[in-house]
Amino acid sequence: MKKWICMALSCAFVLAVSGCGRSENQKRTEENIASDIPVSDSSQSESLSSETSVASEQPVSIEPISAETNSTKIEDNGHMESERSETVEESISFDFESKRVMLNSGYEMPIYGLGTYSLTGEVCVDSVTAALNSGVRLIDTAYMYHNEESVGEAVRNSGIPREEIFVITKLYPNQFSNPEAAIEEALTKLDIEYIDMMLLHHPGTGDVDAYLAMEKAVEDGKIRSLGLSNWYVEELEEFLPQVNITPALVQNEIHPYYQENDVIPYIHGLGIVVQGWYPLGGRGYTAELLNNEVITEIAQAHGKSSAQVILRWNLQKGVVVIPGSSNPDHIKENTELFDFELTEEEMDRINGLDRNEKHDWY
Repeated sequence: MKKWICMALSCAFVLAVSGCGRSENQKRTEENIASDIPVSDSSQSESLSSETSVASEQPVSIEPISAETNSTKIEDNGHMESERSETVEESISFDFESKRVMLNSGYEMPIYGLGTYSLTGEVCVDSVTAALNSGVRLIDTAYMYHNEESVGEAVRNSGIPREEIFVITKLYPNQFSNPEAAIEEALTKLDIEYIDMMLLHHPGTGDVDAYLAMEKAVEDGKIRSLGLSNWYVEELEEFLPQVNITPALVQNEIHPYYQENDVIPYIHGLGIVVQGWYPLGGRGYTAELLNNEVITEIAQAHGKSSAQVILRWNLQKGVVVIPGSSNPDHIKENTELFDFELTEEEMDRINGLDRNEKHDWY
């Protein structure tokens, strides 16, 4: 009996020791598994959680869409990109009450102004002064107009706060080889503290490098917004992927005989404002356009001039207008565009006048 009791006690002891061993091994295995998870992963998880929390408290910033990323995103997700394009187009719609448009650079620009091509010396000073006195706050000049000094003089002597006037100037291709000096020259000639917007006048050798120099001037506070003149779809598709700041504006020839109905939506889709030069057809063509039967009929219906109808047509198409004139009466007339509206039928009739007829070489 004692023998059986001893054997039973021995078996119980062995089982107890074995059970303790299994429990300890299981515990060590769990510790080893836990130790296989890198500490960095744990901290990274905490870091990501922290970053997500911080990011959710920050305003969402949508970057401008370049031609390259735009086409890529359409290919990846056409529906999403279509919605984004519609949002961009809405964001550049004109405010007809303030008579301004918000640029993708964050600055507001008037939607009508004065073009100064062919205006020089005192004629230019007087014309810009007349425009400012008539409520115009957008003035377009260029190196090749040889009137930057005159524009600057009129702006400085106007008595109007500098921040209320928006001045555009341009670098010409013969300046692209030394854009830094060209930018300084424009600043000196205008002498108005800063340049609201600088454009490249048209494509040429070195245009990308010139634009990159303009980007640096934006960083330095010398220029506020950038743009291009005489760039169309193919030129934009090639140019935009090579620069960092999306142009805020593209300025092209646009009038009822040359409407760019394929180009304007493309540019708007990139979040870029469109501005039209030669809105009344340009020298040698203005009389014919102003006497066009369709336009004169519409003008009579509204009690307006043909010029006012054409300018209003541009505005309703989302095109900023900068008609040029040295006549104070015409300058004032060209500002009286906001007390009437063209009907859809009238817009369609003018749209039907398109001849794809360009009146200048670039």
